[in-house]
Amino acid sequence: MSDLLRSLPSIREQAPPSRPGPNVLTTTRARSTSTSSDPDASSSDSSTSTADSINTLRPSTPPSTSLQPPIPWPRFFTKELHLPFTPPSSPHPTAIYHAYLTPPASPTKGPLFITHHGAGSSAMSFGPFAQALRSLAPEAGILSLSAREHGSEILPAAPPLSDPDFSIPTLTTDALRTILLVQSHEAWPSLPPCVLVGHSLGGAVFTSLAADGALGPALVGLQVLDVVEGSALEALAWMRTYLASRPSRFGSVGEAVDWHLRSRVVRRGESAGVTVPSLLVRLPERGAGEGRGEGRGQGEDGWGWRTDLVRTQGFWEGWFAGMSSRFLAGRAAKALVLAGTDRLDRELMVGQMQGRFQLTVLPEAGHFLHEDVPEKMAGLSLEFFRRNDRSALVLPPKVGELLKMGKKV
Repeated sequence: MSDLLRSLPSIREQAPPSRPGPNVLTTTRARSTSTSSDPDASSSDSSTSTADSINTLRPSTPPSTSLQPPIPWPRFFTKELHLPFTPPSSPHPTAIYHAYLTPPASPTKGPLFITHHGAGSSAMSFGPFAQALRSLAPEAGILSLSAREHGSEILPAAPPLSDPDFSIPTLTTDALRTILLVQSHEAWPSLPPCVLVGHSLGGAVFTSLAADGALGPALVGLQVLDVVEGSALEALAWMRTYLASRPSRFGSVGEAVDWHLRSRVVRRGESAGVTVPSLLVRLPERGAGEGRGEGRGQGEDGWGWRTDLVRTQGFWEGWFAGMSSRFLAGRAAKALVLAGTDRLDRELMVGQMQGRFQLTVLPEAGHFLHEDVPEKMAGLSLEFFRRNDRSALVLPPKVGELLKMGKKV
């Protein structure tokens, strides 16, 4: 988080001349539902679905006219799910939760890595991480969640000027509902042994979920990526400046990818080409008589941000206040992975000295460390699971059980 804070002033500086777009990943080791050579494939992170459409979706929209076409999700996950949630008190769905999934080879053995993106990001943020993870452990599963207004849809849709609910309890409930809906959809008798991996806001959401104990013994551990309560609250003072300084529109998806690389929001070109397109939506066509930029076709007016982060600003402080105590309160194993030397508050310093969580620093990465160094992050997550998984342990019988069996002790 401190790395992002240091980079904010540089984003306002004039960008250097545009350079060629990043190379597209062509090597795919993760299982997919369509081949990477499909010329009609396009990113469907923003694809629509009816309330009953909960099966795997294949990208079917025609290729974009943008300079950098989106990379399709099947290169990184096997399923895209749109899961309707209908509470007992309502005859109609009140939400359609979106997620990407590659199931584990064995639902009983796992592991299942459940990921949650940060504010303004998307479930595709963990696409490169998912691919790297599957190359290291083909038996592993990964479930990447979308927050509300980041891919998941709350029904009925709130008017643009209404007050949304982005509080931590609400986002935690959304995450838990999505996980349980996926379990039901996949007909798993119970959740596989799992690790929660949350980046920035996603780390705060999963910290709350782990502290609640709602996943029970299935939860092996919690990994929080590049967010610490103290430095996160400090960075909030700069967030309005950052949001006001970034471009409000891009002429093409490739232009958006290039901006993320030049401003060093994302540092790895292959990752930016995968993750940035899902952050954008096509802007409506301007009215007659209004100017159009050069290089844009008839009927389009560039690309804008999918999520309006300004609407969430009333919840920013609540996302991170008290996070350290909730992080330490969780019963599962805990790990904190930082891109820089964030200042740990007193609670975390004491907790680290007591060995209550594992601390790792990746100085070569930026704030989006799972996009900048996905192979290294995947290795850390897999090692974290293997170190803390107790599902395969066979404990010796207790003395009372031996006596009941007539054994001598």
